[in-house]
Amino acid sequence: MRWTRAAGRGLLVAALLLVAAVASGVPGEGRRDGGRGPVTLATAGDLTGYLGPLLEDWNRRRPAERVTLVELPDSADETRAQMITDLRSGEGGRFDVLNIDVAWTSEFAAAGWIAPLERRRFPLDAFLAPVVDTATYEGRLHAVPYVTNAGMLFYRADVLRAEGERPPRTWAELARQARVLAPRHGMDGYAGQFLPYEGLTVNATEAVYSAGGAVLDGEGGRVAVDSPAARAGLAFLAGGVREGWIPREALTYTEEESRRAFQDGGLLFLRNWPYAWAGASGPGSKVAGRFGAVPLPGRDGPGTSVLGGSNLAVSQRSGHPETAAELIAYLTSDAVQRRVLTEGALPPVRAALYRDAALVARFPYLPALRESVLSARPRPKSPRYEQVSLAVQAVLHDALAQRLTPAAAVRRLAGELEAIARRG
Repeated sequence: MRWTRAAGRGLLVAALLLVAAVASGVPGEGRRDGGRGPVTLATAGDLTGYLGPLLEDWNRRRPAERVTLVELPDSADETRAQMITDLRSGEGGRFDVLNIDVAWTSEFAAAGWIAPLERRRFPLDAFLAPVVDTATYEGRLHAVPYVTNAGMLFYRADVLRAEGERPPRTWAELARQARVLAPRHGMDGYAGQFLPYEGLTVNATEAVYSAGGAVLDGEGGRVAVDSPAARAGLAFLAGGVREGWIPREALTYTEEESRRAFQDGGLLFLRNWPYAWAGASGPGSKVAGRFGAVPLPGRDGPGTSVLGGSNLAVSQRSGHPETAAELIAYLTSDAVQRRVLTEGALPPVRAALYRDAALVARFPYLPALRESVLSARPRPKSPRYEQVSLAVQAVLHDALAQRLTPAAAVRRLAGELEAIARRG
């Protein structure tokens, strides 16, 4: 075939139209295959094995658009690293749909790794309202909420009942009960996840939020942590360690160590995710049938949790983005979301499921979890979230370990966050 200027212009126009179609958030437009075909779903390890059957149902109905499940490591850091390696690769990529932590959405969107999506394609009005915010960046939908999560306060119902007490709704009540009641029953008062990793970022951010403060303000990422509210939130946690109702051992806890400490009868109160309910209710648990869960307490009343969970996004390099978008719609449908809860033990994003009588009977924490999610807030939104989180972990762990005062810690953290913003 002879090359001509006209042909060159034609190819250039076609290429521009293709790029525009992808950028417009209309998957498949301008492609000869309509953007349809086999796709790959990348996710962290599926610990309960529920995803395989869900995808097999899809594959039976749509054999020409089969989904291949790729399970990455259980570690969030390793999963993120492998996803980014694929997204930064040359032409194409292994992954079409990405099951990403809600905290990564802004970073992936700002980098141009995930495609904007059309809101009208997804039943966002049927979701718990706060979860939708985790999937947006600069006012555009870049992912779709898949599962949600919120921190809750697990408590020994038998102990509080014996003492004639109710679960705490404020920090003062929590501190008093942890300091006074726990020793009477041979246990420690309170623990969360205070090892310097993402869990500490979450716990510290919840304390700041629950005092009325912020780490970063809005999607612009203005540093807001050097405030009286942030100092109060950090002082609550650091004071608990200093006074002894938070055991120093808790500074080494992740979700699992803290869950086991509560499940083995060693804690009066535990901040953890809803997944801890199953273990604490199961065989071998010393607290089965003797505990409950309520929303987190705050400085002057109910507190504010950080939203957890994951969102589904379409890779900008997907070869079949139309199928990828339809797979996301399938995985967030009412029927599948019900199975996400009953088979995967993961909190769904569909609001109606939290009022389903049969589900509430089977999962008694659902009403409290709904309340927690509705009052929760996303983690600080930043295209450099990983750096932000590492700074929070390092500085605030020093405060909990009594190496920095709360006031000095928030000043130092504000300086480090300002430096991250300047480097960006």
